[in-house]
Amino acid sequence: MSSVREEGKDRIIFVTKEDHATPSSAELVEEDPNDPYEEQGLILPSGEINWNCPCLGGVASGPCGTDFKDAFSCFHYSKEEVKGSECLEQFRAMQECMQQYPELYPQEDEKVQEQSSETKQTSQDSASAETSGANSTSATKQDSESTQPNTESSVES
Repeated sequence: MSSVREEGKDRIIFVTKEDHATPSSAELVEEDPNDPYEEQGLILPSGEINWNCPCLGGVASGPCGTDFKDAFSCFHYSKEEVKGSECLEQFRAMQECMQQYPELYPQEDEKVQEQSSETKQTSQDSASAETSGANSTSATKQDSESTQPNTESSVES
């Protein structure tokens, strides 16, 4: 017999072997082939922007989502000769917002610095491991040489 427990926003369901022994009675809902957001990409066939596209990485729903949508919409619908040239204010507002949340929107140079420091740290760890491994090998060699009996003097006597 299964049991259900609610903890805040979570719902925990415990099931038994008997529950798993019977086939599921769940009915699968067939996907709607006319769903305009299903696997359509960033721009829908109608020319509208698909704000649910996973390609946006959630930036449209983050704390700067409104600024992002304003800037991207301006650029997408731009009719200027230099596309988006009239959108500088919207992009500036988006950038200022993103700078307020560096943990969510790291700058490109910060990403490069983080990656290079991680690589440098990994290299240092590898180098110290190799050095300590070499030291322990030479110490082992010294130990084995000092513990071997001197066979030359034994043979002479």
